[in-house]
Amino acid sequence: MKRTNRIGGRKNLVKTILLTTFMIISVIIVMLPFYFMFLSSLKPGTEILRKGLSFTYDPGVSSFGNYNSLMTYRDGIYWHWYKSSAIIMLLQTVLGLFFASAVGYGLAMYRFKGRGVVFALVLILMMIPFEILLLPLYRSLIRMKMTNTYFGVVLPYLVPPFMVFFFRQYVMGLPRELLEAGRIDGCTDYGVFFKIMMPIMIPAFGAMAILSAMNSWNNLLWPLIVLNSNEKFTIPIGMGTTITPYGNAYDVLMPGAVMAVVPIVIVYLFCQKAFMTGLTAGSVKG
Repeated sequence: MKRTNRIGGRKNLVKTILLTTFMIISVIIVMLPFYFMFLSSLKPGTEILRKGLSFTYDPGVSSFGNYNSLMTYRDGIYWHWYKSSAIIMLLQTVLGLFFASAVGYGLAMYRFKGRGVVFALVLILMMIPFEILLLPLYRSLIRMKMTNTYFGVVLPYLVPPFMVFFFRQYVMGLPRELLEAGRIDGCTDYGVFFKIMMPIMIPAFGAMAILSAMNSWNNLLWPLIVLNSNEKFTIPIGMGTTITPYGNAYDVLMPGAVMAVVPIVIVYLFCQKAFMTGLTAGSVKG
């Protein structure tokens, strides 16, 4: 019996060591691009052009001077791009979470005629590439006179099909008795949603908040079509303007890329627990 326990303990120890080694190697591979980007942000643009991109650190030429250049680049235009990206990310994430959770909750909890058709349309929209919808969406924005506005960028993402699907699957795993109990206690349907269901759905909100914020922050194509004012450009568009046929402003490009990572890291740190719980629960519900 003792020998069997020893053999089992050794096997578990070997598995733990192998798993830990694999995870450490994976983390190193994932972090290498960020390490490379940070080192490049400390080098002058001429140094990058002369020696190319590398992982070496030279104290003689590396400094934080590029970040000072970023602050003053074209009269501080980078911070206008930063503000635009932050406003669009905040609007898209908050409004998208609210509307998608409400629709997903309604599809999961209520029995009404045409519910299956609505859910089928959600699935169909998930399969349609966004590029196919660009022209009709842009023509609609022109008619509504919403081009070059933040809300024009956010409008197509107010009710994301994937988020509706995710919230529906999550709510499908919640007991329907919660709805009935809320009604018995005198809550309206809106009261049940806001006071009872939304607190329970926090893990789903955390998961979708990170994904929505990341998609919004990195989005390039649609904001590029809608926005035409330099001050309203988002960071991906603005950073693209530093790359021209006449020269690339690496002194601004690399530190700007490092600074652009910060908001997503902050969002993830605040929502990581809910993110992991929400993804795990959403994958097994319904």
